[in-house]
Amino acid sequence: MPRIADVMRPDFIEVAPEDTLGEVAERMTAKNVGAVVVKDHGTLIGILTERDLLKAMAARVHSSEARVRQWMTEDPVTTTSDSDVEEAAQVMLEHGFRHLPVLDGNGHVLGVVSLRRVVGAVKAAT
Repeated sequence: MPRIADVMRPDFIEVAPEDTLGEVAERMTAKNVGAVVVKDHGTLIGILTERDLLKAMAARVHSSEARVRQWMTEDPVTTTSDSDVEEAAQVMLEHGFRHLPVLDGNGHVLGVVSLRRVVGAVKAAT
């Protein structure tokens, strides 16, 4: 079975909690990604996804004023690069996540893995 390192996206976007949703949405669109990691002083504190942005828009916030810290998921569930893709798929499906930050053994972010990539790898392996 493939490992997360084989399917994760290492070119992730890192944002700060004080960034605006509009700034982050522009960066996400430019890179065609569905989630960004939120760091404060180099430490992972959250994840902001396209679903979070949609919730903010439904609440009619002003994207140039609303801050990431207000809409991010704090202390996200993570995985490691040596984890099995099947295990990651199970975690994501159980919790309703579509993205997981990937950490090394020291807690540093290596990338982000999407449910689409994980399920694709599981299907290819079976």
